[in-house]
Amino acid sequence: MTVTITVEAASRTHRGLVRRRNEDSYSQGQWLYVVADGLGGHVAGDIASSTVTGALKAYDRPAQAKDLASFMGRAINEASEALRRMIREDPELAGMGTTLVALLCSGGEAIVANVGDSRAYLIRRQGSRDNAMLQISEDHTYEHLVANAGTVPNLGERLARFLDGRDDGRSPDLTPLQLHPGDRILLCSDGLSSYVPREQIRATLASNKSPEEVADQLIDLALEQGGHDNVTVIVLDVTQR
Repeated sequence: MTVTITVEAASRTHRGLVRRRNEDSYSQGQWLYVVADGLGGHVAGDIASSTVTGALKAYDRPAQAKDLASFMGRAINEASEALRRMIREDPELAGMGTTLVALLCSGGEAIVANVGDSRAYLIRRQGSRDNAMLQISEDHTYEHLVANAGTVPNLGERLARFLDGRDDGRSPDLTPLQLHPGDRILLCSDGLSSYVPREQIRATLASNKSPEEVADQLIDLALEQGGHDNVTVIVLDVTQR
């Protein structure tokens, strides 16, 4: 009997309790899932995140498993080009930028892309004794690049890489991932990961609740911590039929 891997997903976003506008954007497609977090304090972060998300939607289509990395790379290059075009047309937008975390799947294979500090987490709920949570993405902050960055005020948490229409050092990390039934994947902006303790995120993902219920609960947890930032989550469950 042929086993077909499928993905069930739920997405939620919230402005938070402090920010005046939501600079996060997301896209939940059939094959491609995207979270983009416009840079707070920069020019038009909301425009940057929505531009990147909008450009990536065109790549929500089937791709061969062997081509996932190149397919995702082309998609992100096109999203960067969309930012460049907007800045050429309206120079006042120069300086806008966004983080990005995205997952593109093809059957039992997937590729995770990230630029910045939006994150991807994985819990493998079948065959795992402790429901350990793995952070698939790596934060592109100076903490990981500069020795003793923590001794310089605010340097460690500053972004070293993000999408802003330039291509000098702003390429994404691409991480291949084999999908298994029972896997639960979370894509989120740092409005969740920077405020909600890791163990609370893990315990919420490890539950048997539906993706919709888990997504709602994660948003609630961020708001309970003060809702200091915009928060966006996509919860994906891998199943078989």
